[in-house]
Formats: sequence, structure tokens, C-alpha cells
Amino acid sequence: MHDLEQTDMLQPLVNEIETTVSNAKKELAEKVNSVMTETYWTIGKYIVEFEQDGNIKAAYGSKLLTTLSHQLTLRLGRGYSRPNLNNMRKFYLCYENCQTVSDKLTWSHICELIKIDDALERSFYEKECYKEKWDVRTLRRQMDSALFLRLATSRDKEKILALAHEGITYEKPEDIIKDTYTLEFLGLPVK
Repeated sequence: MHDLEQTDMLQPLVNEIETTVSNAKKELAEKVNSVMTETYWTIGKYIVEFEQDGNIKAAYGSKLLTTLSHQLTLRLGRGYSRPNLNNMRKFYLCYENCQTVSDKLTWSHICELIKIDDALERSFYEKECYKEKWDVRTLRRQMDSALFLRLATSRDKEKILALAHEGITYEKPEDIIKDTYTLEFLGLPVK
């Protein structure tokens, strides 16, 4: 019984220590992500500026990235595949300053964002990711559903944003037919 009372008395201390350790781990993960993305951006810079002499395409073509990948993998281990080096290169080309995303988003987010050629669209998804705390799966889903384009062409931007955050809810089957996207898909006029 005495041990149980001591455990109850210690609970606030245990909770405080647990919170401190959890916060430290979160901060550490954020720092690691930030340093990692800055490193990948710098590698992309080296590839573009030094190996490619500032050109977007290397004179050697894909052979350069393949050879570089092989050498880096031998020296540094996994993580330097040809596609990953290409992503680093594209990251550098898409973002003049890596600070704009390195503290906010993960490398996985960045790899999705650099697939978008239009800078305005990429910036939109980047800001939404940060503001709404989207995970990578949500980012992909929003990109696949063309949220940016739907917002750009919509008359009711607030409703589209609400849909993006909450998802579509149907109260009865007729609601599906009344939905403007369904009408548009079916080629029916919107009233």
C-alpha cells in the first residue's frame, strides 16, 4: 500500500519528465530534418553548379548521376541513388533558398512538391502543407484531386477549401448528383 501511495505522489514528476523527453525528441527530429534537407539542397547545388557547370542538364547526361550515385553509395552508404540525387538537383533548381521549406517540411514533402512544374501551384501546396499540417499522403491526395486548379477555377473558393480540409460529406444519395463536380463530370448544366 505504501508503494502505491509513493507511485501516486511521483506521478506529476513522471509526467513532467515524460513531457520534457517527448518535447526534446520532437525538437531533435525537427533539427535533423532541417539539417538533412539543407544538406540535400547543397548536394543539388554542387551537382548543378560544379558537376554541370551551372547548366540544368549535364553535358554527360544521366551517366553523371549514375556514376556519382555509385561513388557516393560506396563512400557514404545508402541514400544516394540516382533518383534521389536527381531529386536533390531538382530541389536546388526549384528553390533558390532552401530555408523557405527546410524548417517547415520533410524531405518526403519536398520530393512531392518538386514534381510540380508551376511555381505558383508548388507554392500553394507548400503553404497549405505547412498551414494545415498535411502529411505526405494528404499532400498527394490534394495534388491528385487538383485542389489548386479547382480553387483557381471555382466560384466558391471557401467551399473548395472546406472540402479539402473536411472531405466530402453526403447526407443522402441525391447529394452526389447535386454536387457541382458530378454535374460538371456528367456535362450537366449548373443551376
